[in-house]
Amino acid sequence: MASTVAAPGLASTASGAPLRMAYLYVPNGVNVEKWKSRETLAPLEKMREHFSVIEGLEVEKATSGGDGGGDHARSNAAFLTGVRPKKTAGADISLGQSVDQYAAERLGGVTRFRSLELATDGVRKSGACDSGYSCAYQYNLSWRSETLPMTPESNPRFLFERLFGKGTGKERVEGRARRLASERSILDFVNDDAKALQKELGRGDQMKLDEYLTSVREIERRIEQAEKWTLPDTDHLNVPAGIPPNYEEHLRLMFDMMLLAFETDSTRIATFGLAHEGSNRNFNEIGVPEGHHSLSHHDRQKSKLEKIAKIDLFYTQQLAYFLEKASQKKDLDGKSILDNSMILYGSGIADGNRHAHNDLPIIMAGGGGGSLTPGKDIKLQSDTPITNLYLRMLHEMGVPSERFGDSTGVLKLT
Repeated sequence: MASTVAAPGLASTASGAPLRMAYLYVPNGVNVEKWKSRETLAPLEKMREHFSVIEGLEVEKATSGGDGGGDHARSNAAFLTGVRPKKTAGADISLGQSVDQYAAERLGGVTRFRSLELATDGVRKSGACDSGYSCAYQYNLSWRSETLPMTPESNPRFLFERLFGKGTGKERVEGRARRLASERSILDFVNDDAKALQKELGRGDQMKLDEYLTSVREIERRIEQAEKWTLPDTDHLNVPAGIPPNYEEHLRLMFDMMLLAFETDSTRIATFGLAHEGSNRNFNEIGVPEGHHSLSHHDRQKSKLEKIAKIDLFYTQQLAYFLEKASQKKDLDGKSILDNSMILYGSGIADGNRHAHNDLPIIMAGGGGGSLTPGKDIKLQSDTPITNLYLRMLHEMGVPSERFGDSTGVLKLT
């Protein structure tokens, strides 16, 4: 399925092909010794020329900053924002816009969807999760604003139907038209009702209503965008049945959906939390019955470190699956989708036992449409903000900025 040629310099390569970026997050840190020795990266060996390992990056805003415990919530929250979350388990959450949404807001209507947010865990936007921090911080990588997390989709079937609709090709087109008309009608009603209600509210309630109306306006904008685009031909594709019981299958289906969205130029920006930060998922299928988070507090016990290494290896196998498929998909300029992408993979924690947020395990894959030179190890000055790398990625996407989060300058990947 061919993509459309983009406006020069705006989420596009020098050849005019689409330029994509994706952020892939894994929780709880890694077995640092085996990551540094590259044993963990063995599944990626065939793809070595397509990625770089970057050492020296940190997420300083994930540290306590005087707020005590809660490193998992802070890691997930600060990873794409470069902002320390407000410590609260109530409704008064406050963070900052994430880099994917910063780019999506400025790219506007380049694609049918400004961005996609993927996950494998259920959605949580409230309640207490980690040492007095809201679950919203721990379960949501992407943030539209400082108070509005972007809800990730974990069901591959729902994601497919969101992208392309239900039924056969003709049924999808007809169903989409009906759905858009119905959504417009509902939005008209909501807007009228909200305007009438606004006159009767006090200042505090009006602020909450304003946040709600911001979400409504975002839906309205999406409807307007959807009306401009025709659906790509997807009749030959198999529609996912839903969430499979096997975790590896689930991950790979979500990767397939992300790649399909890139291939059809439905979006050029995506985030994917392979599991939420602090996840205590077990990995019985690879001989690790203990929970991941429990193992991450290993106290240097060899048996626990070996099991963490197995989990790390499992995750890099999934990354290898995605990168290999992306390298096999041809783009409109004859290069691969991977060549025309920037795929960041990593965690906001290095050593889970110490909750270390510096010298993070970070991989940058893809050629960025010719702007990146993958295939090497890059050693940066210790404690380089990861947001410096985000500034570089924003620059390549055609939305250069002087500052993002706690950045100190645009990173040079030499």
